[in-house]
Amino acid sequence: MPYNTLRIGGLASGLDIDQIIGDMMKAERVPLDKVRQDRQIWAWKQEDYRSMNTTLAGLRDQVFNMKLQSTYQARKASSSNEAAVTATAGASAADGIYTITVRQLAEGVSKTSIATLADEKNADNSTKTLWQQFQSHWEAQSLTSTDNITVTINGTTLTFDLDVDNVYTAASKINQAKLGVTASYDAGQDRFFLTTTTTGSAATINIGSDTKLFMSDGAGDGTGALKMALQTGTAVNGKNAEFNLNDVVEPNRLTTSSNTFTLNGVTYTLKQGGGATSTITVTRDGDTVYNSIKSFVDKYNETIEKLNAELNEERYQDYPPLTDEQRKEMKDSEIELWEEKARSGMLRNDFMLRDILGNLRTAVSTPVDDLSSEYNSLAVIGITTGSYTEGGKLYINEDKLRKAIAEYPDGVKDLFTQTDGSDTEASSHKGVAIRLYDELARGIKRLSDYAGSTSGFSQVDQSFIGKELKRYDDRIQQIEERLQQKEDRYWKKFTALELVVSQMNTQSAWLTQQFGGGQGK
Repeated sequence: MPYNTLRIGGLASGLDIDQIIGDMMKAERVPLDKVRQDRQIWAWKQEDYRSMNTTLAGLRDQVFNMKLQSTYQARKASSSNEAAVTATAGASAADGIYTITVRQLAEGVSKTSIATLADEKNADNSTKTLWQQFQSHWEAQSLTSTDNITVTINGTTLTFDLDVDNVYTAASKINQAKLGVTASYDAGQDRFFLTTTTTGSAATINIGSDTKLFMSDGAGDGTGALKMALQTGTAVNGKNAEFNLNDVVEPNRLTTSSNTFTLNGVTYTLKQGGGATSTITVTRDGDTVYNSIKSFVDKYNETIEKLNAELNEERYQDYPPLTDEQRKEMKDSEIELWEEKARSGMLRNDFMLRDILGNLRTAVSTPVDDLSSEYNSLAVIGITTGSYTEGGKLYINEDKLRKAIAEYPDGVKDLFTQTDGSDTEASSHKGVAIRLYDELARGIKRLSDYAGSTSGFSQVDQSFIGKELKRYDDRIQQIEERLQQKEDRYWKKFTALELVVSQMNTQSAWLTQQFGGGQGK
């Protein structure tokens, strides 16, 4: 709201009206400073709640992987001849030994100009058009520079303008048409290249129509403009990979269009044909399972350490947020030290945060019911809780955990992933990862409802603290408007005083002049 109150300083009265009103308003602003300080405390709390929510979300993302049975079914594959075949194993792969003999690698089609082409540059270093670069060829085809030509590649007809297009734009048109073929021109080699984007017998380059012999020729002898040795109307196809695997022996062969393929959970990469043989051994990957569990424990410990630190952080009640006036009187270093204490302990002993922490600790420490093995708690597989003073930190007995993974892999899997199909908040039948994930989801929602989400999708913060901050903002605006009105009233009174004093001074000066003038006569 604009204010246009006429303000006259103390020229007549000699009073420092700016200073007087400023001092009067300082006292008036004390309630406003208190409201702003209270708002700042709520804002700091919101920041800390949201920071804790981000921490919980990080653990939730880690725990999501621990819910998956595939995490505990990791497999590894080794090859006796990696020059011929390499392999990786997925969770669905069966343990075993696989013998593979590569008869033929999959190939695509690559065609290159069989000889160098005419220089593609003019004397001024500009790129020649197709007409300029291959003029003698076009003239032999009874064409002029204003003509267009068409070429059908893999069933799609493209048009090229002889006086506009060049070898580079011709390649670009082919690539943009997505014909399963990549085209390029190499200035250093001065040759044009066509390569299929895939391998296998379905990969093809087929110049179906090229009446002006731009990319192909009648005999496939490289007499076209680009000297590609492609025969018009004759498709050139790639080759499938051919191999024997275990009981599939000569003369029978398995085929695939790619040199990398997956069979029964094992991904093979063929590197050498001609009968090269390799033995692939697939076994459980205990190291990967162990590292997954260890990463989870590390993330869990990091999370509860942050929660405990927040709950136990010292609160300095004698250090409220600074007002603007206080900041003006302090050095930057002093402000930094003050606000470090003022901001400390916003969530000390916070009930909601402590409740969430307790739920997380319960989720990992409570045994899982109805398991088919004795592995019904983390402690049984070597994951135990430290002392009370450590706030729930987990410790791993590596030997014990590795032994459980190696000897009872399904028991370890079920301990983390068993589900009873229940949505109840507490279920002793749920695996550790399942119920921990559920607790994290509930905790994140509680904090989001109270302090707002950090996702940024909602423009209006409907959380409890968001509404509190809005209420404070409205209150601050009201107080500021009232203070402005009061300051204007002060100025009106002092301005009126100045006008009276000014008039009195004027009258006094006139009287002095009159009396002084009479004596002079």
